[in-house]
Amino acid sequence: MKNVEDRAGALHIGIVDWPSAQARVMPLRMRVFVVEQGVPAEIELDEFDPQSRHAVATGADGSVIATGRLLPDGHIGRMAVDAAWRGRGVGGVVLEALVAEAGARGMAEVLLNAQVQALDFYRRHGFEEYGEIFMDAGIPHRAMRRSLTGRQGGNA
Repeated sequence: MKNVEDRAGALHIGIVDWPSAQARVMPLRMRVFVVEQGVPAEIELDEFDPQSRHAVATGADGSVIATGRLLPDGHIGRMAVDAAWRGRGVGGVVLEALVAEAGARGMAEVLLNAQVQALDFYRRHGFEEYGEIFMDAGIPHRAMRRSLTGRQGGNA
């Protein structure tokens, strides 16, 4: 896994359960999904969080700068990067950490529903789209998958 460095040092990425993640990641998720993207607050926290493994990326000062989750069925979701950190590779490191967690759990593939504006990001990490564009929380999405058997595509 690549380290992305800020001026003060390397990032730390951990994969944790929901009790360890909730208080740390929800402020970021609320900023990104509810404030920036207009997702209704009442659907941001759902019944899948307690079942999932959560990637938590922190900067040198310990603040959470990115997160994502892996559901037991192999779906990756709730990928969020703090605005100040976008375009610096943090999202790719979080995504690859979740893919590695899926592989360690014996999953044959990972799936996700990508916002259409982020399709190129996921393509660069070896995901391929399938199906039609659909709306989720008022935002156009497309289903994507990445096989964890055979060819490992993508780069961070």
